[in-house]
This record gives sequence, structure tokens and C-alpha cells, in this order.
Amino acid sequence: METGFVCAVDVGTGSARAAILDRRGKLFGRAEHPIAMNRPQADFAEQDSEDIWDAVCIAVRAARDKAGIEAQAVVGIAFDATCSLVVRERDGGQVSVSRGGEERWDTIAWLDHRAIAEADECTATGHPVLAYVGGVMSPEMETPKLMWLKRNLPESWARAGLLFDLADFLSWKATGSLARSQCTLTAKWAYLAHEKGGWRPDFFAAVGLEDLFEHGALPQKASPVGTDLGPLSPQAASALGLAGTCRVGAGAIDAYAGALGVLGGYAGDPETIGRHLALIAGTSSCVMAMTPQPLPFAGVWGPYYGVALPGLWLSEGGQSATGALLDHVIRWHGAGGEPDAAAHARIAARIGELRAVEGLNLAGRLHVLPDFHGNRSPLADPHALGVVSGLALDASFDSLCRLYWRTAVAIALGVRHILTALNENGYLIDTLHVTGGHTRNPLMMELYADVTGCTVVEPLADEAVLVGTAMVAATAAGLHSGLAAAGLAMRQEVRTRRPNPAAASRFDRDFRVFLEMHRQRRALEALA
Repeated sequence: METGFVCAVDVGTGSARAAILDRRGKLFGRAEHPIAMNRPQADFAEQDSEDIWDAVCIAVRAARDKAGIEAQAVVGIAFDATCSLVVRERDGGQVSVSRGGEERWDTIAWLDHRAIAEADECTATGHPVLAYVGGVMSPEMETPKLMWLKRNLPESWARAGLLFDLADFLSWKATGSLARSQCTLTAKWAYLAHEKGGWRPDFFAAVGLEDLFEHGALPQKASPVGTDLGPLSPQAASALGLAGTCRVGAGAIDAYAGALGVLGGYAGDPETIGRHLALIAGTSSCVMAMTPQPLPFAGVWGPYYGVALPGLWLSEGGQSATGALLDHVIRWHGAGGEPDAAAHARIAARIGELRAVEGLNLAGRLHVLPDFHGNRSPLADPHALGVVSGLALDASFDSLCRLYWRTAVAIALGVRHILTALNENGYLIDTLHVTGGHTRNPLMMELYADVTGCTVVEPLADEAVLVGTAMVAATAAGLHSGLAAAGLAMRQEVRTRRPNPAAASRFDRDFRVFLEMHRQRRALEALA
């Protein structure tokens, strides 16, 4: 029996995925299972961590069945997940984070923006920790969510004894270990991995969370990504259908696993890695760049030390709604309907026909500012709103296609905006490594190259998040000498797309309009 397989688990917004890979990064089987979400009101999104764990177990068992290997052949497992907040009692019981009080809803999902006022309060402190989150606290980070919980659900706060980022919760379910990943704590919990102490208690005291450590069971020191947290517990091994000898690696936030999956192959050349940007594009989009030296500036999260590859600093930008925005445009329009894969394909096909006639000037007077869920980067303005300019009295299917096309252009312009900010602050990025759901959208893949002017690199098998997590699992299992070695050994085959020079002038003009729309939006809000 061949050994040396690992299991990678990726928990996204709507499902848990699992894959079985070998030590070279070849995928042998994958499976997926949906997870539930509760949306009790606008800006609230809650999940059930037990439902998530059950989905993980179902997906892992199915992936191993598809791979056709025995349980003992899987020597390592690791988890990546969205940066959602899980709240548990000291004895492990679920604690409600919902105004409705139902205990099963014990997880505030990453995209939940209930704590926007608390995020603003964090920013107003001016505390030095803010220098490592781009100067502005986001409601998608854990500190404001914890503030909201303490203020609005004091009974839940009183019962809380274990607080986890979702990836760390899964590691705890798998092992019983209370270790936390350096990735999750540094990127979402205001932990400063580059400092000896890590935590800044005065920051938490300043925002009313002086008792955080009494309720969180948080460690004094974070565990580097890929640290061996120990073997699966007997209960977890049984639930997952794996052997009790399988080692568990300290995991990562899903987007960071994706960055590791596409940039891990450059781990041996830290000076060159700074030319490459990871773009993990799905419901939302994250962009991540790694450098040997910290390059801090306002509007981009980080720089975070050692959150993906050891010894490197990572800066993260992002767009809070990209795939979700294209879905919204379809639902919103009278000719739209349910935004399933068939609807996107039908729209893309019609856009191709329209462009064959009108070229790049299709709907050229229609402009979209895509900040329908705030501007994560580079403006770091969670209050920002979307704008559509250039509408006519046309409710036809073709008008939907034109709006969809120009929304897609706007999403790519948002990436260009982030890229411009990075390169104006010390980066030299000329290559985008794209992974995620957008690789299945030919319009977006074309636009990422043509709008940014960058070379776009796409993995042939678009499983970068799972591959990155497999690198973590392989490191914990000792299949490679470290995370950098795993990145080199498990790198994936890719295809490359270069920008169309003929499109440059059109999208340069669109970018000038895009920047002017930002300026005018701010001016209108000042008047209001």
C-alpha cells in the first residue's frame, strides 16, 4: 500500500471541500458538502460550527472513497477556512451569537458586517496595532465582532470560554489542541507575530475587551503555519474516516491557503516573489503579495509576518463583493432571475455576440463603481457604496448583458486600483496568479489581463486553496522538511495569458473614469 497521502480541507462561505493529494501535489479525489447559513437581517450572517464539522467529515470520507485509498495511507490533514468567529463554552458547548438566541448559530460569518460601528471605534483609537491592518479596522476582523458580542449579547459573552477563528476551531475539533495558527491570529486578531510578546493587551483594554483572555483560551504564542499539532483524536479519526496516526497541521485562512498554493513555488526565491500577486477570486476577492521586508501603507491589510510562508511579510488587499456582485446584478435586473451557472454562461455568450459587433466600446457610456459592500482596498472604507452611471429606459436581456459586462470591467478596475496602490508603495508587481471561481468565468480572466496590463497565470487544475492546505498537511506530517520545501515540491502546472495591447487605451480611459467616480461619490456624500 502506497503511503504519503494528505487530506486538505477547505471551508468556504457555502460549503466544505476535501481533497486527497500525494506528496507531489497530485490530486486523487475531492468531494464537497454544503453548509448552512442564517441571514436574520441585513449585514448579519451566522453559521453553525457543528454543521460545518459534520460537512467536513462527510466531505473527507467521500474524498477518500473517490481516491480509493485506505485510511492508514493518509498521514497528514490540515484545514483552511473563512475568517469566521466561533464561540464556545469552556466545556466546548455552543454559544449563540444570534439575536434570536438559537444556540446552533454560534459562528459569526466572515462577511457579517454587524460590527461596523465597533470597527470604527477600533480605528478611532489610533493604536499602533492599526499600522498592521492598513490603518483601518475592518468589520470582517474579529476584534469588532467580539466587541459587538460583549455589548449586545452579554449572556453569551459571560458563557464564552473558547473563541476560535474557524480554521483553528476545526483543528481543535480534530485534536483537542487549543493552539492557534499564526495566520489566523496575526491577520484577524491583532496579534503581532513579529514582536516577542505578540499580544498588545492595552489595545483590547482600549476597546472594552480587557477580559478577552478570560473568555478566549487564547495562547500567549501563535503556532507557525504547518506546525504539527498532534494526531487526530480517536473521536475525530472515527468521524473523518481516517487513522488515529494522522497528524494535524496548524492551518490558515482560506485566501492565505490559496496564496500559498499559487505562490509557494516561489518560496526558494524570496527576492523575486514580490513581483507576483495572488488573486483569490470567488464570492469576494483577495489579493496577496509577499516580500522579505515589510511594506506598510494605509488601505491594505498587513503587513503580516509569517502568515503564509516563513520569514516573509504578506500584505492583503481585497474586494468584499465580486462574484457576489455579478450574482446581484443578475437578480437585480428585470431580465435576470436566479444567478446559476447557466445564467452566467448565457449572459457571457450574448456578451460575446455583442462585442463582435461593438468591440471594447460595448456599453462604453455605462460605468459601475463596484463598492456595493464597501471598499476593502485600497480605500479601506467599509461605508462605501456602489454607483451605476449611464442607465437608460431599457429592461431587455441585452441591457442586462451590458450591465453585467461593465460590472465585470469595474471589478477588474478595482484590482487595478489595488495593484496601483501596491506598486506606488514599494512593490514591483507585474504578474497575477488567479485562482478561485473566477477562473471559470472567461470574461473575468480576459479582463484581469487586459485591464491591469499584467501577465495572468492560472493553474491548469484550479485547486490552489486545497493545494496550499495540502502543503500545510504535508509539512505537519514530515513529508517535506518545511513549508517552503513543500511549496516547491507541490507546485502546480499553469497556463499563461498576456494582456491585449489593443485594449490598453480603452481601459486606461475607464480607469480614469473609475477614479473620478470615487472622487465624485465622496463629494456627493460630503454634500449630504
